[in-house]
Amino acid sequence: MRITALSLIALSAPLADGKAYGMSKALSSGRQSTLVRLTLEDGTEGFGEAWGMPAVNRAYEALLSGYLVGTSVFEIEHTFGRILARHYHFGVQNQMMAAISGIDIAAKDAAGKVLGLPVCQLIGGRRLDRVPIYASGGYLTETPEPDFRPQIEAMAEARYPAVKIKIGVSPESDLARVRAAREILGPDVTLLVDINTNYTLDIARTSIERIAGYDLGWVEEPLAPMDVSGLARLNQLTSVPIATGEALYTVFDFKRLTDAGAADVLQPDLTLCGGFWQGRKIAELAHASHVRVSPHVWGGAIGLAAALHYIAALPAYPHSDNVPRPVLLEYDLGENPLRSNLLKTPLEPADGHLRVPEGPGLGIEIDFDAVERYAES
Repeated sequence: MRITALSLIALSAPLADGKAYGMSKALSSGRQSTLVRLTLEDGTEGFGEAWGMPAVNRAYEALLSGYLVGTSVFEIEHTFGRILARHYHFGVQNQMMAAISGIDIAAKDAAGKVLGLPVCQLIGGRRLDRVPIYASGGYLTETPEPDFRPQIEAMAEARYPAVKIKIGVSPESDLARVRAAREILGPDVTLLVDINTNYTLDIARTSIERIAGYDLGWVEEPLAPMDVSGLARLNQLTSVPIATGEALYTVFDFKRLTDAGAADVLQPDLTLCGGFWQGRKIAELAHASHVRVSPHVWGGAIGLAAALHYIAALPAYPHSDNVPRPVLLEYDLGENPLRSNLLKTPLEPADGHLRVPEGPGLGIEIDFDAVERYAES
């Protein structure tokens, strides 16, 4: 079943004035993504999502179409390997890999539709029918101090069993935010924190020393993603698990982490790291290295659906009947029309879980009225 057409559609959903939110390094004034639409010779369509600046993703459309049109959807990973081998001067840490990620997700969606199987059954088999989530919130805003507690109170009221908050402004601010969050959430909620790479090693060490007593599930991205030696040193200095990987591409980047003992939790983003093609390799690396996996999701609905299938197909190894810390899926609580409005049936959590769609492919149905509403020319 050959690919006959490929298109990349830029999507943008700006936020109202004063509603920007985000992390220690910057606030976001809107959400954007690239919708990938892949068509097969029988008319079957697959859909994917690519991370990053849509204009840059779209610039790769002609190059990648030249390789992919005419290729069997079931042999597409060989074509990806050929692209990387021939264009090795581009490297793998660039926007072309994000475009490939979205194309691979779309290809697996289309292949599943052709075979009448969910993607999770194509990439390892459905082990789970529903996936536990952590609520990603506690964002920094234009007025961070008055806005913080209401966010945490809303998460406590919703009874999310696991919550992630943004820190990273300063060790003093980190302590205040973590202390307040633990007070509001209580002792039983898993509390995760995210620095978003805003620290050097000494500042990260100081921060973690101050907040470690609040029973943290992990500290995410304490250092820059390329500072593998710093992450390894920090991991030796603290008992709090270190999580990172959302800004890394392909299994090669993640191997540098595992070789150095630099992380306890690997966080590939399927819309950036190479789709299911590289995501499966990263999971296998994690299992071989005896570290955990928890995919990063901070995009639209298609990336969220892809991550659901990815987790559903992961083995429980090294666990068996008892899984002390199940793989968690990130579910961000920020205003995001590209997550909430892009599907005819949105993916919404219940009882701290998201159900894995059961239909063929990704098991989702795109709302094309919404696509038209958010599409950029």
